[in-house]
Amino acid sequence: MTRPARVIVDVAAIVENFKVVQKKAPHARIMAIVKADGYGHGVVRVAKALAGRTDSFGVASLEEAITLREAGINEPIVLLEGPFEASELREIIAYQLDSVIHSEHQLAWFAGVAEKLSVWIKVDSGMHRLGFAPPEIPKVVALLQAGSHSIRFMTHLASAHHPNDRSVGEQVATFHCAIDSYNSETSIANSSAVLSWPTVQAQWVRPGLMLYGVSPFEASVGSDHGLQPVMTVASQLISVREVASGSGVGYGRGYICPTPMRVGVVAFGYGDGYPRNATTGTPIVVAGVRTQVIGQASMDMLTVDLRPIPHAAVGDPVVLWGRELPVEEIARHAATIPYELLCRVRMRARYVEFRK
Repeated sequence: MTRPARVIVDVAAIVENFKVVQKKAPHARIMAIVKADGYGHGVVRVAKALAGRTDSFGVASLEEAITLREAGINEPIVLLEGPFEASELREIIAYQLDSVIHSEHQLAWFAGVAEKLSVWIKVDSGMHRLGFAPPEIPKVVALLQAGSHSIRFMTHLASAHHPNDRSVGEQVATFHCAIDSYNSETSIANSSAVLSWPTVQAQWVRPGLMLYGVSPFEASVGSDHGLQPVMTVASQLISVREVASGSGVGYGRGYICPTPMRVGVVAFGYGDGYPRNATTGTPIVVAGVRTQVIGQASMDMLTVDLRPIPHAAVGDPVVLWGRELPVEEIARHAATIPYELLCRVRMRARYVEFRK
């Protein structure tokens, strides 16, 4: 029998979430962000669901871009961090890729290329991670225009996921002061800004997390914004046993049974991508009933409280997160963010596509 740990990807939900982006940003073009293997959902699977709908795709590396091209994706693909070596320019040209430029060494590489390329100049408007400082922009533009490259501008907001954060307005103002004289297309908004800062959407938006049905805000879940979860992480009970009052469960006796109780073991652990620090009290759904994880996750297993499910039996279905249990809740219990859980679950669980 195949180990029951699996990840179910609802392809139709990807499309429905994309439609939410379109409603929230009706006048903007859309760059669907599919880096990190489509946030753990499978980069080709996500791109094929959105092919013919989105205006472009955003990836983090040349390898991801080539994977999409070789899978038959013809939409523009943007390297969000640009090339990491000068030699990658050959593939950028061969695979007809667009590229972000954020640093002096990349600028030198592109300035020396004879072919006309499509370039996004990244402006550091205040996040201080990647990008050219505003005073550098005239020099960057001049060098790229000398090579007849097509130029657009983008920046990234540090705190759009915090409603009413004044730094958002400050960053937007800094960005526009740096680039408005060039009359080129621009991109500012990620998922957080698409959902809560409609005035900063610019000509292009770059949704990532919301495409996968997950809220970028700490105090909400995807359904609060009309989004549908795309990923369901599921398994089964592989053991059910009676444990005496006062007995410890799992490594380090991480949970002490307060009464005689039934304890279930789920075939899923940190080796499958479940967060080890999601300990006692983390919600989990067994046979359609919400209960709690008890103790700490092992590499291959979780232990769960079966008191709310007196008739639970080996083989009963378990949902670790998904439609019945938002991943945002698990992230809060694990003191992390949903992005991390989605991306790390690709470790070894079997993937299954669900299509309505």
